Amino acid sequence: MPAKKKYNRDLGVAMFDEVYCRDLSPLPAQGTSPFIDYMLETLFGTVWADETLSIRDRRLLLLGAIAAQGDETTLTIQIRSALKRGELTQAQMDAAVIFLTHYVGYPKGSLMLRAVTEVRAKAATPPAGKSAGK
Repeated sequence: MPAKKKYNRDLGVAMFDEVYCRDLSPLPAQGTSPFIDYMLETLFGTVWADETLSIRDRRLLLLGAIAAQGDETTLTIQIRSALKRGELTQAQMDAAVIFLTHYVGYPKGSLMLRAVTEVRAKAATPPAGKSAGK
């Protein structure tokens, strides 16, 4: 009798794409990276796919955790995805920065503010070759 597959990589890929709006680099083929396979199967195919918390709920928790770590690159990815998916408005993102700064400290809060500011600036800049009105 064949072993029952415990995790679902395809579900993980679908959830990864939904969470990050297909904005991140293409994922490697299955079997290419055991680390990525495991992340997709467990973190995205199981944890993120669990409907007990919404993607927005998880994103808010993640923003707090990443702000506490001071990881500006990951903050930028999360902020961009939250705004693009409509999980947070600009005003809500500003309020999150102010709120979290009181818990993570001003240096880390400043990193979050910088990430929010950069994401906004990039979103307001039209792609190369396109004018703002087109």
